[in-house]
Amino acid sequence: MKYQLITIEGNIGAGKTTLSHLLAKHFDAQLILEQFEDNPFLPKFYEDADRYAFPLELTFLAARYKQLKKQLTNRDLFQTITISDYLFIKSKLFAKVNLPKDEYELYETLFDIIYPNLPQPEVLIFLQAPIAKLQSNITERNRDYEQQIENQYLEKIQDAYSTFLKSQPFITLMIDTTKTDFLNNKNHFEALVKYLEADYEKGTHWLEFN
Repeated sequence: MKYQLITIEGNIGAGKTTLSHLLAKHFDAQLILEQFEDNPFLPKFYEDADRYAFPLELTFLAARYKQLKKQLTNRDLFQTITISDYLFIKSKLFAKVNLPKDEYELYETLFDIIYPNLPQPEVLIFLQAPIAKLQSNITERNRDYEQQIENQYLEKIQDAYSTFLKSQPFITLMIDTTKTDFLNNKNHFEALVKYLEADYEKGTHWLEFN
């Protein structure tokens, strides 16, 4: 393995956590999973977005920063690889979608103060999925508060990620999730492992799977 810090990203329901578990197990890596269930504002946000968006985003910002700062600066000496199922900058992407202009400007000021204090991933794996697949995955995992998510909201998040990916500073490996099944197809997972053993220039690279 050439990379020590790998982050997996994608829209809601893209399969980030599942792939993170698989890679962490394969490489005996430290695993960082987003603790979204600990956010008390998340169910409330899906019921009343206008009222709860700002406390939701501030809580996520603080929790993500605290978790990444702790785990990335105190790595296990026996686990040289770290796999994370979220990128810290997703906080800013979601906030821009969810907050009105004045609240977002305040949020952005706070974000820009703390963002430089975190290590950045060497490789970003991005799981690209159409809205229909996202909704299917959301239904299948059956979290009560997510069942109300509308296609329009997922499309806004998708657009935010697309804009970010055009100018992101990482090695980004793009995966079309309609053509892969890492959980049930051993060949797909083994191919991904081989991709992670290769050298890449910074920028976007689409991976192909048979």
